[in-house]
Amino acid sequence: MTETARREGRVTLVGAGPGDAGLLTVRGLRALESADVIVADRLGARGVLDGLAAEGIELRAEVIDVGKTPGHHPIPQEAISELLVEIALSGRDVVRLKGGDPFVFGRGGEELFRCREAGLHVEVVPGVTSASAVPAIASIPLTQRGLATSFTVVSGHEQIDEVGGGRDHTVVLLMGVGTLPHSAHVLGAGRRGGDCPVAIVEDGYGPRQRVTFGTLQTIAHQAAQRKVRNPAVVVIGDVVTLSPYAPSELVDAVRRDSERKAAL
Repeated sequence: MTETARREGRVTLVGAGPGDAGLLTVRGLRALESADVIVADRLGARGVLDGLAAEGIELRAEVIDVGKTPGHHPIPQEAISELLVEIALSGRDVVRLKGGDPFVFGRGGEELFRCREAGLHVEVVPGVTSASAVPAIASIPLTQRGLATSFTVVSGHEQIDEVGGGRDHTVVLLMGVGTLPHSAHVLGAGRRGGDCPVAIVEDGYGPRQRVTFGTLQTIAHQAAQRKVRNPAVVVIGDVVTLSPYAPSELVDAVRRDSERKAAL
């Protein structure tokens, strides 16, 4: 086959979920099995690849690790996008395996647009986002009839001054440990108040998994005392008290507040 006749490879953006191979979609698994190259993130993606290997599922693809750690990005995002284009134009099928869902704070849109700009065919396979999956580990629903009717997912790297609502509007912070004192102060100064319940779920589906409970007024101090680290998902709102692991004093405080409001 001549160089000009060589087919272009496909690019597939696959959501790896929060890191448990059991939460990878069947469609995502099929894409991994047929790929020539897998370009993998650190969070979520690495855990899925290790989990598949532990289950005896062998992937023939070459794996390229482009993982990032907080404050350390060995391969810039622009270079990752260019890598996908380069691999596909060489005629190989490439899967970009991204933690969570590619389009939920995953910068999947940037990779999609760059590949399409290069004239490549791109498929997107959604993943289970940690925004909902990790709170579920602690049995925290993001919405609950009579308690919370909506929720907002916010990156901890962004300003959250514009996030409105009260305690019946759940807020989920991703990558929010480093900015937790600021986030808690801003949200506590609004309608939610300093006594609004908070839960931090660390390392969801990982070996360090644990939950820290508190309020907007106390959570930053508690997180510092317990040396809470990313990856972690922070949940803010009254739904936190639905967890069977929530401290009784936190649950009782919310119950008393609800009874007081009902009596007005």
